[in-house]
Amino acid sequence: MNRVIEVENLVKVYGMGEGMVQALRGVTFQIERGEFVALMGPSGSGKSTLMHLLGCLDTPTSGRYQLEGEDAARLSNRQRAHIRNQRIGFVFQTFNLLPRLSALENVALPLRYRGRAQGVRDLAIQALTNVGLADRLQHRPAELSGGQRQRVAIARALVTNPAIILADEPTGNLDSHTGADVLALLQRLNQDDHRTIILVTHDTHLATYAGRVITLQDGRINREW
Repeated sequence: MNRVIEVENLVKVYGMGEGMVQALRGVTFQIERGEFVALMGPSGSGKSTLMHLLGCLDTPTSGRYQLEGEDAARLSNRQRAHIRNQRIGFVFQTFNLLPRLSALENVALPLRYRGRAQGVRDLAIQALTNVGLADRLQHRPAELSGGQRQRVAIARALVTNPAIILADEPTGNLDSHTGADVLALLQRLNQDDHRTIILVTHDTHLATYAGRVITLQDGRINREW
């Protein structure tokens, strides 16, 4: 395996003076291509802040974050937006699907944002087929179950063939049975397709689907297992 993420002494501070909050206090770890890693911790542990930094949604106060060998911490807003579109696939708790678009159209959106014109439909169909929704291409989100909507969101994350899939509490709005199905799908994508997956969760049970768990507490790595 080769390294896809390298984080060294990452610090994130919000506010100034008496209102200053140190959300991350020198976090260091690496993730190899093809790993399934869970970032786990309670509310206030720093995992959401870390997720935003890994997803290039924010920049650290200090420290180094390299994504596929590139120093993401030093990029401009425009460059970070490019990375989010090209190299990171996001799966959120709230699905974030556009209600007026079909499953197929929702999955095709990242490719259209890239300006791609050729082969978009075929790639979107393949992504939906890979998550078991070949028979739901024209259904809108309101016509799908919660689990199916999350599968559409996963297909949308996969369609650009990103370096990593960043899943933020992806089962938070699902019942336990449907949530287990979604986690099993992510696990299969990791094992069969060798996708690099980072799962952000507070749930110890969900973390067991990952091959490695990094736990945070008070802005620091507490343990790895």
